[in-house]
Order: sequence, then C-alpha cells, then structure tokens
Amino acid sequence: MNPIIVLMNGGLRLDDQPALAAAAAKGAPILPLFVMDDAAHGQWAMGAASRWWLRQSLTSLSQSFEDIGSRLILRTGDTADVADALVAETGASGLYMLRGYSPTARKLEAVLHDLCAMRAIECRRFSGSLLIEPEHIATGGGTPYTVFTPFWRRARELVQTFTPTPAPKRLSAPDTWPESTPLAALKLDPVPAAWAEPIAANWLPGEAGARVMLEKFVAEVMVGYKAGRDIPGTEGTSRLSPYLAHGEISIRRIWHACQKAAALDEGAAGGSEAYLREIGWREFAHHLLYHFPDLPQKNLKAQFDAFPWREGDGAALKEWRQGLTGFPIVDAGMRELWQTGWMHNRVRMIVASFLVKDLLWHWHDGAKWFWDTLVDADLANNTMGWQWVAGCGPDAAPYFRIFNPITQGEKFDPDGAYVRRFVPELAALPDAYIHKPFEAPAEVLRAAGVTLGVTYPKPMVDRKLARERALAALASTRADQVQSLCHTGA
Repeated sequence: MNPIIVLMNGGLRLDDQPALAAAAAKGAPILPLFVMDDAAHGQWAMGAASRWWLRQSLTSLSQSFEDIGSRLILRTGDTADVADALVAETGASGLYMLRGYSPTARKLEAVLHDLCAMRAIECRRFSGSLLIEPEHIATGGGTPYTVFTPFWRRARELVQTFTPTPAPKRLSAPDTWPESTPLAALKLDPVPAAWAEPIAANWLPGEAGARVMLEKFVAEVMVGYKAGRDIPGTEGTSRLSPYLAHGEISIRRIWHACQKAAALDEGAAGGSEAYLREIGWREFAHHLLYHFPDLPQKNLKAQFDAFPWREGDGAALKEWRQGLTGFPIVDAGMRELWQTGWMHNRVRMIVASFLVKDLLWHWHDGAKWFWDTLVDADLANNTMGWQWVAGCGPDAAPYFRIFNPITQGEKFDPDGAYVRRFVPELAALPDAYIHKPFEAPAEVLRAAGVTLGVTYPKPMVDRKLARERALAALASTRADQVQSLCHTGA
C-alpha cells in the first residue's frame, strides 16, 4: 500500500490524535511529518519561549514514534512545498491533518487541499483542537457570539460526551524512510541558551509531561480549584496551558478526565465545572479568531481605533517588561514570566491592566511581549486576553474597570507568598506593606533592608493620577467619535 502522510503540526501527540488514528485505521504505512515554517506566520512566528518548548516536545514525540515502530520526519520550509515534495518522493496516497483556526492555518489548509486535488490523492482534515467547531455555534440571529456568558451557555448545550481514542500501539512503516532534517537545523534553541535554564527547571514538555500534569490536577488540585485558581502563591491551577498550546494533550482528553472525576467524587464537581468554564474561554477565543481573523491587529470595538495609546519602545515599557514598576504584584508577575515562561492567569490580568491603563501603552506591545516569552503562547488566547483587559475586545468588560495592583495583591496574595518568591528584595517586609512598600514607615523599610529607589524602585506612576488620565483618554475618544459623526452628517 502507498503511505499516508500525517501532518503533525498542531497535534504533537499520539493519544486522541484523530488524523493519526484515521490514517492508522487504513493499515497503510504512516509518514508522520512536522514542518517548521516560520515564514508563513510572519510576525506571529513562534516566540523564543515557545521555540524552546517545541524543541523538547519534538524530541519527546520522536521517541514516542520510535517506541511504536515509526519515525517523525522533520522538514523546514514552505509547508505546501515540503508536502508536495514528500508526496512525489514517496508516492503517498493521502495527506491527513488536524484542523487549525488561525488565518494562517486556514490559508494553508486550502492550499494543501488544492495540492492534493492536483495530485489526485486523498486530503482529510480532522477536528481535534476544540470541543465545538466554529460553524456549529451561533446566536439566534446566525451571527458569532461576542459575549462569553451566552456563548458558553449555548456551548454547554452542544458539547457532547467524548470518548477519547487511545494512542496506537504500533504503526506500519514504509519500506524506506524519507530523509529527516536534523532537529538542530530547526533553530529552536534560545540565545543565550542559559536563558532557558530556569524555564527547564519548571516544566516537562511533551505528551508524557501533559499526562502527569493532568493526573496531578485531577487528583490534587481540582477539588479546591474554584477558589484556589485565583491565588498565585499556591498551586491552584492546572498548568496545562502550554501542553494545549502545543497540541500535546487533547482538549477532549481533558474534558473526559474532568467529567469522570466529577462523577466519581461529588467534592470535585464544583472544581470541575469551574475549570471547564475556563476551557470555555479558550473555546471562545478560538471562535472569535475564526470569525474575526484580523483580531490580532484590529480592535474588536472600532471606537478604540482613535484611543491615544502609546506605542513602540520606551523606558516605561522596558521597566514593565523587567518587573521594575514599583508595584510588587505587577513586578512579581513579570519576573515569573521571565523566569518560568508562564504567568498565573489572575496576574496576567493585573499586569495587562497596568500596561494599557496605568501606562496607557498599546495592547499590541503587551501581546508581542507575551508572545515571545510565554511557553503557552497561543494567538487566539493571547489576543482575546489583551483585548478583553484593554476594553476594546469581546464581552462586556468596560474600559473603566481598572485593576488596582495594591488591592488585587492584598486580596489574592494576602500573605505575600507570591511576591516574596519573585521579588525577594521585599521578602522581609511585613504582610501589611508587602504590596505597598511605598507606604511603609522608614523604620519598617530599614528593618526589612529595603531602600526605595535603590534596592527596589519607587512607583513609576501615581495611581490616582494614572486612573484619571486613563478615564480622560476614554472620554476624549468618545468626544472624537461624536465629532466625527457630526462632520459626516451621521
């Protein structure tokens, strides 16, 4: 039999991998293929942290294929050209893949479909990254949902009970294996390499790591997830996001595990439902990107197109990136990101609000920094999150909802455990001042070994004035909008 090429991009796993399972069911030799195609993604080519993760993931996946008598073929270049060359080289009878939802993925799938039609071979695309396909859910008027709550209410009605498919135990191999590009040629290692050392200490990329993380979440974290997910100083989240972003675990596998745990343990039901709601936000983000493909560049709410955000490089942006704002919860979050390649979700909202509202910096610049430094960088989630916080995106999140980093820290990190871990120069401060060292008496600072402006920065903004400035900017945008309407006679 002629072999079938399975494009593994978007699904770096063997378990519940519909494209791979369908190809294996044919009984034909399987050619698992991964293509590193930076050019196709333009400004959204993988960032440094994701590239480091990908390297480890491909190493793990290669071993998994070898364990079942197969191999992972690595290639670089234009994906369609690579696939076409491999079809010609091997006489492949089909090309199977998982479906993607970004503008780049949709364009590529169309090109691959035409390629297969020209070659007169089978082309099959499988759902495997979302619970519900974007075409299968819409408002009563047939339009895409742009508010989460009604979206999720309808989604819960549509989500079916899933039975994930197990990983194949053996794959048929071709008589002769095509050449594979050396992993080093994919240029995934960070520069300098030492930058990734603390990230490596916090993660185990690959399908096996995803399995361990899911099992830990279900067994140890889920029961307390509803309250614990907002406390960054504890292990209260699933930490599955990078595995999902790289397709190392199936969303259906996660859904199945959560539903099963809730059915077996009544105490886990609340945590399971709260977590599945967060999974719902991921679904929502991908649905938005599918229906609004210019979302990474364009405000969903057009009124914000005239908003006076600051853009580009600047001292304030640099201080925010380095965790030197003078607001401990913000600085802890930015340092956690740099040191671990990840940031707690509650803190992501706090640091994003500080950038776009306290500093009036464009959400584009924040999104780009997250894209480069997060191991779970995902175009849909990253874009929606930044637009949501900025007030220019989906949902009924008003711009004037401005996170106060002091009260947020006191509420969600009351004992300062999170700040003390990532901002150790403040570790000796008492709880009463850990989130506002600038209000601590001189003797308290002295006893803690803190000298503002020397060992720890003074606040880079006056929060009261920053809030007033942000609201004034919003008001001016509305005034400009009204003026524009008057000029056009609308």
